[in-house]
Amino acid sequence: MADAIERFMEEIEPLLIEQRRKRHQYPEIGFAEYVTTYELSEQLAGKGFEIFYGTDLLTSDERMGVPDAQFLEQQEQRALDYGVPPDFLEQMKGGHTGFAAVLDTGKKGPNFAYRFDIDALPIEEEDTPGHVPAKQAFRSRVPGMMHACGHDGHAAIGVGLAQYLAKEKGHLRGKYTILFQPAEEGGRGAKAVVDKGWLDDADYFLSGHVGIHDLPSGTVAASTSKFLASSKINAKFNGKSAHSGLEPNTGRNALLAAASATLHLHGISRHKDGATRVNVGTLHAGSGRNIIADQALMEIETRGETNKLDEYMQENALRILQASAAMFDVELEIEHMGKAISADADPRFAEIVERACEASTDLAIVPYLPIGASEDVTYMMERVRERGGKATFMIFASPLPAGHHHPRFDYEEQALSAGLETLIRTTDYLLKEDGGREELAG
Repeated sequence: MADAIERFMEEIEPLLIEQRRKRHQYPEIGFAEYVTTYELSEQLAGKGFEIFYGTDLLTSDERMGVPDAQFLEQQEQRALDYGVPPDFLEQMKGGHTGFAAVLDTGKKGPNFAYRFDIDALPIEEEDTPGHVPAKQAFRSRVPGMMHACGHDGHAAIGVGLAQYLAKEKGHLRGKYTILFQPAEEGGRGAKAVVDKGWLDDADYFLSGHVGIHDLPSGTVAASTSKFLASSKINAKFNGKSAHSGLEPNTGRNALLAAASATLHLHGISRHKDGATRVNVGTLHAGSGRNIIADQALMEIETRGETNKLDEYMQENALRILQASAAMFDVELEIEHMGKAISADADPRFAEIVERACEASTDLAIVPYLPIGASEDVTYMMERVRERGGKATFMIFASPLPAGHHHPRFDYEEQALSAGLETLIRTTDYLLKEDGGREELAG
C-alpha cells in the first residue's frame, strides 16, 4: 500500500515537469533572474510562506561578478515586457534577484534550510531533433542563454518542496527556509546570502544537484565530497594602439601579453597534495588586423581540492599575469568575479538518508558519490556546520546525453521526482527523530 509521501509524489509529478519546462524556456543568467524570481515566488503565494526579496535576501556588497549596469537594465526591461509588475521589479533592481521563503509553524522544533539555485548559462541551446527540449518544444526562447546545468530542475524541486510543506504545515514543528539562490554559476551568489544570516540558526541544511553522474534516474547519493575550491578572475591588459605597418614600434601589444599569459597559465605545475585546475575560458583582444591591440580581456578560473591548493593556483596565476604584462610593457587590471570554498557533506547523512528512504519503491540510495567540481553552496554548508548544524549536498543522478555546460545538455525528468522525494523523506525522518512531527499525514 502506498504511503502518504508516495501519494503526494504521484500528485505533484505533473507540476514538477511543468515547472521545469517553463523555467527551461526562460533562462536567465546570474543576478538577472528577474522573471524567474517573480514566477517562482508567485507559485508560493497564499501558501503561508513569508517571502524576502532584494537586500532582505542578500548583502549587496558581498555579491561577486555582478553584470554591468547596461546589461542589467536591458534584462529589467525584458522582464517588464514579459509582464513582471513594476513594483515587484523595483525590489530586485540592480541585480538583487532570488528570494527566501520561510514557513514558520509557530511550534518549537528544528530549523530546516534548503537551497535551490536558479541561474542559467550564457550558452546557445542546440536545436536538433534528437535534443529532447527542442523535440518537445520547451527549448530556450532567450537567445544566447540556456539552462545547461539543471538549475531549471532545481527550481522545480524547490516549488514542489514548498507545496509539500504548505500541505503538511499542520503536522509540522519548527521553521523551514527555502532559499532560491541567484548566481551560483561562477561562485557569485551564495556568500552574499550567507552574509545576511540565513543559515545562522539552521539545524539541518539540505541541497543537491541534478545529473553530475550518468546513472539510472532514481539513483540518489546521500552525500558527496571533493568540492573543489575555485576562484574566478578577469584580467584586463591595457596597452597602446598603433599602425601595425607604419609604426609598430610605438605600440604596446595587449593581445600578445594575453596570449603569452594564456599559454603559461596552462603550464602551471600541478600540486602533489591534490587536484588542481586552471582554465582560460575567454580571450577577447584587438580591434583590427592592421592595428596593434591596445586591450585584451581574459576570463580565468582556478580550482583546487582544498582552499590552500586553490590559493597556490591563484598565486601562480597572478605571478604569470603580472610577468606577461611586464614583458610586453602593458598595464594589468585584476577583477575578482567569484569564489567557492572546499567542503564535504556531513558523513552522517549517508545513514540518515538511507534510513529515511527505506519505504520508497522508486529510490536507489547510495551513501556517497564524488562531485569533482565547484559549488558555492559550500559557503552555506560550512556556515551551518561551524554553528553546530548538519549539512549535506545530494546528487540526483540521471542518464546524460551530453555533459553539463554543453549546448545539448539534458536529463531525465524522473530525477526531479527522485530529488524531491528524497528531500521530503529525509525531512520527515529528521523531524520524527527530533520529536518534531505530530503525526504522519493520511
